[in-house]
Amino acid sequence: MGAGGAGVPLRELGLVFLVACVVTYLATGLIRYVMVRSGRMMEIRDRDVHDMPKPRLGGVAMFSGFVAAVLLADQLPALTRGFKPVTPEMDAVIWGAFIIVAVGVFDDLFDLDAWTKLVGQIAGGLTMSLMGLSWSFIYLPFGDTTVVLDQYQSVFLTTFFAVVVMNAINFVDGLDGLAAGLGGISGMALLAFSLIILYDQGGTVAAYPPAIIGAALLGICAGFLPHNFEPSRIFMGDSGAMLLGLLLAAASTSASGKINMSLYGGADTVGLMVPLMVVFGAFSIPVIDLVMAVVRRTRDGRSPFAADKMHLHHRLLDLGHTHRRVVLVLYAWMFALALGTVSFAAFPAVVAAVVMLAGIVFAAVFTAVPVLQERKTADVPGEAVHPVG
Repeated sequence: MGAGGAGVPLRELGLVFLVACVVTYLATGLIRYVMVRSGRMMEIRDRDVHDMPKPRLGGVAMFSGFVAAVLLADQLPALTRGFKPVTPEMDAVIWGAFIIVAVGVFDDLFDLDAWTKLVGQIAGGLTMSLMGLSWSFIYLPFGDTTVVLDQYQSVFLTTFFAVVVMNAINFVDGLDGLAAGLGGISGMALLAFSLIILYDQGGTVAAYPPAIIGAALLGICAGFLPHNFEPSRIFMGDSGAMLLGLLLAAASTSASGKINMSLYGGADTVGLMVPLMVVFGAFSIPVIDLVMAVVRRTRDGRSPFAADKMHLHHRLLDLGHTHRRVVLVLYAWMFALALGTVSFAAFPAVVAAVVMLAGIVFAAVFTAVPVLQERKTADVPGEAVHPVG
């Protein structure tokens, strides 16, 4: 086994992260060069916050980094429990991701209609489920019961969950570095959760696939972010956003969807639901934004699909944040939720609640910085700005 506690291959997972990061970083530069030379640039839309055409297809580089990392993991003796013949889950993730990225590439190049893209998303989620990575149980916390799914229910739920998460992450991909940052924070949280389970249970097989996915997900986001953080030089496109969504859904399904939680106590059950809570946090921002947009547009008598510039990131820009700080604000909220949820798996509930509350308070204060600065300026006598001349 690798370095660390019993059954915790820290060194090997560090290598998985490093390979995913380096390959993605190098491949992104190559793809950007090819796209710029070929003249395939994303046109500016009315609702966009950037003002220069930029290439897409960053998702191809991210997928390259992910595949390279998984191939390495398959060769490391400490991580073989995450692969066949022990479990088919990593093969299922690779093939599901391949389909999703292929659909995303066609959309980035030729702008597929929504229905065609949805069919492709269903195909990716369905493939992943049929190849062996799918939900087996649904925990109902209110009745403290666990529903055992049959094959058809399992396939339906897995595919539906994957499609929902893919579309949610795709929806949030509206600012430079936002989707990659949220995906990286989610990957870090899922990796931390898997390491805790591996340590507590001495290397249980079920924790290996989500640990590998989490390490690779964190790596591809870290490798892509230098190219994509404001001011970005390339976008991940739908190929990248849908890939992040599928990987989040896969890691969450692998970590939580195969555990009969009714066998655990209350505190342990909260800890085991961490992957679901992390994924919920990753797409809660776009989902809330989507609901607000639908309500706003229908109230004004417009189509719920009509584009506008009143999304959450537009409102934060209007509040006084810079483009870069808007992204950092959303990072802060996601990190607060991710850190808090993982704490439930590592610490007593009271301590975890305090950690989460501290993170939320920090994120709230950071969000309010422009308002606080404006009030402070208004309260100081003689702070009026005088023209120069």
